[in-house]
Amino acid sequence: MSELVLVDVADRVATVTVNDPDRRNAVTAEISAGLRAAIEAAEADTGIHAVIVTGAGKAFCAGADLTALGEAAEDGLRVIYDGFLAVANCTLPTIAAVNGAAVGAGLNLALAADVRIAGPAALFDPRFQKLGIHPGGGATWMLQRGVGPQVARAALLFGKRFDADEAVRHGLALEVADDPVAAARQLAAGPASAPRDVVIATKASMRATANPGFLDSDQHAIAVDVEIAPQAQSIQSPEFQRRLAAAKKP
Repeated sequence: MSELVLVDVADRVATVTVNDPDRRNAVTAEISAGLRAAIEAAEADTGIHAVIVTGAGKAFCAGADLTALGEAAEDGLRVIYDGFLAVANCTLPTIAAVNGAAVGAGLNLALAADVRIAGPAALFDPRFQKLGIHPGGGATWMLQRGVGPQVARAALLFGKRFDADEAVRHGLALEVADDPVAAARQLAAGPASAPRDVVIATKASMRATANPGFLDSDQHAIAVDVEIAPQAQSIQSPEFQRRLAAAKKP
């Protein structure tokens, strides 16, 4: 496993940590691949019943690496998406322990989990509009599913951000905890103590019954496909490239 993505397994729970605190855990192709590998390893290990995802240092995940984002066409965007889509499609219960800022693609990573626990410094910030780019990775679908159309539109059309308490109030997070990883481990003790096959089957049933007749993972995939072309186009626009150049200045 890459040193940029660390995995600790204890008490039938895998804790996956994005480990690039100097860059606020910004998503690169390597980090995305590391997340995918960590999730697949957890699913393959019959001794693991749940997964926690968190970030090292003060940030949860500051979004996609700007250089990688600025150079991305549709294929490159799918590489960036791959890590949090692995979390979204994980057959095991997943918890995001949001210790700090979850921005853009970092918000997507948090939204990909079944449950979010916010630390006191958590910030849920879509940031897409501020950067001048179209949302991607299924963000429009995940936010509307998580908080409803009005709050999702406030976030994606009007740039609303959510601190820890606001996130709980709007249903974006389950609770606020001084130590979100410890709180996540306490919550994960539930599936850890249950038969693994029952846990996996229960999650599969919930995916199938959230909107009967459709699997939620299929709906997410449709949302990714709907968003990717306008997002790629917005990234190639002169306006975004100007904003990107300005953001890179020291």
